[in-house]
Amino acid sequence: MRGAGRQNSAAMIALDAWFDLRRRGTTVRREVGAGLTTFLTLSYALFVQPAVLAGAGMDPGGVLFATCVASAVACLAMAVLANSPIALAPAMGHNFFFAFTICGTLGFTWQQGLAANALAGGVLLLLAGTPVRTAILHAIPAPVQRGLAAGIGLLIALLGLQWGNLVVDHPVTLVALGDLRDPVARLSLLGLVVTAVLLARRVRAAVLLGMLATAAVGAFGSGVLGAARPLVEGHGVIGAPPAPSTALQLDFAGLFAAPLDAVVLVVVTLLLLDLFDTTGTLLGVAERAGLLQDGRLPRAGRALSADAIGTVVGASLGTSTVTSYVESAAGVAAGGRTGLTAAVVGVCLLLSLFFTPLVETIGAGVIVAESPVEVRRYPVIAPTLVLVGALMMGALRGVAWDEPSAAIPAFLTVLIIPLTFSITDGIAWGMIAASVLALATGRRAPRLVHGLAAVLLARYVWLM
Repeated sequence: MRGAGRQNSAAMIALDAWFDLRRRGTTVRREVGAGLTTFLTLSYALFVQPAVLAGAGMDPGGVLFATCVASAVACLAMAVLANSPIALAPAMGHNFFFAFTICGTLGFTWQQGLAANALAGGVLLLLAGTPVRTAILHAIPAPVQRGLAAGIGLLIALLGLQWGNLVVDHPVTLVALGDLRDPVARLSLLGLVVTAVLLARRVRAAVLLGMLATAAVGAFGSGVLGAARPLVEGHGVIGAPPAPSTALQLDFAGLFAAPLDAVVLVVVTLLLLDLFDTTGTLLGVAERAGLLQDGRLPRAGRALSADAIGTVVGASLGTSTVTSYVESAAGVAAGGRTGLTAAVVGVCLLLSLFFTPLVETIGAGVIVAESPVEVRRYPVIAPTLVLVGALMMGALRGVAWDEPSAAIPAFLTVLIIPLTFSITDGIAWGMIAASVLALATGRRAPRLVHGLAAVLLARYVWLM
């Protein structure tokens, strides 16, 4: 017993020394608790990610493997390199851009999309800690950056409403309210109410608990909703890890066989999305944790490197952009102050590989049509997408809506993304508007703003 006690004491001392726990006013127990809180808060991504990328033709099991392993590697890199409590996982919004824009609108295969993602991650890794990173960030007007986050939120919410049969297509108005007598729509509504209440009451892991409650109703109470058979089919809870079926499938040859302007557009957009999300999340969460020094984040370059490592590893294994998660704020609120919090999240992500049957149960969806093509709806996941979209609207708080030169670019960015299902077009419209209005009003703007706007405008001219 004494030997075990000495070993535990030695381990505590080693963790204290490595992560600088005492100087940051925290303990091993507090950091572990914060890590578990963060994991539970972001774990919904494990259910959503395979379902989204399946739309690009990817194997859900392979995507789950890639998501867990790449996110774990990124979290451990964040812990070791930056000693930061920020966790990383595939970003909501980036995955939809990958599935619906890169592999849908632009027509790239998912293998080519992964190659583009790996390139973007490699460039971000090279830029980490350099003045170029700052120049790029300053080149995108703040209204466009804020509009980008909100526009992605609206796109995610629209997809959630569609996946829940709450919004359907209409030949005249394009979209309309779905049939609320439909069992899938009823289950989606129930999940939306339950999850919203949990979020409003500040319940930890509200999103995860909402999904589990919705899945339970879909499995055992579908008859009450008017369904002839269960809307959720159980596949178990614990099982063997999935095979890495999407690993090492990057198609660089196919990517560079495509038109150069399309390749550059995709890689640059992936890079900018990752750069914006990472920087904003790092600064926001670090400020809440009291880790900023004179408004700057210590080891910011190392934190960006961890983010880039996650993206490169994720693309190599078969998942979309891995980036810093704003849900890390939940762990910070629980007392997380060091990289030990991120390391705990990484371990939890690896253990999640053994819960593949549960992921399949929640993310498999319901077949609503089989001819001429199979159509699935996802009533368990749909409420999460709607509410994640709602939370992303907070980005618009800082837009000066009474100033047209700021309001119009932000509004166009927000509007175009969900209406065109294209994040790229949203950025383009916002950047072009910002450039034109700056020139028209004599306002100063970085030359890079006008340069990027000119390139984006030239793309539309070429398309015409």
